[in-house]
Amino acid sequence: MSLETHARSVDLEGDTLVVVWADEHVSRFGLVELRRRCMCAACRELRAQGKTIWPQPGVAETLEVMDAELVGGWGLSLRWNDRHETGIYPWETLRAWCRCNQCTGS
Repeated sequence: MSLETHARSVDLEGDTLVVVWADEHVSRFGLVELRRRCMCAACRELRAQGKTIWPQPGVAETLEVMDAELVGGWGLSLRWNDRHETGIYPWETLRAWCRCNQCTGS
């Protein structure tokens, strides 16, 4: 794993997941964006069928992370208040998803 994809810290700030990388770069991800981009097989299948990932009927209107767990040095697993907990967000993917001005060249 390269230095740029090693997370130094991960925190929740309201409805935003904040990752500070080993190179001091800071990435911010909206929780709705992360939930809708879940990489588990079930969510990939829903997207392939053009179906909605979140919100789903019968779940809370406000999305929250109930728990987070490191998956070795590979990534982050999030447990959501909509009872979904099978997705793992690899560090390399999260870094690639960063849309800050520095990463997008804006």
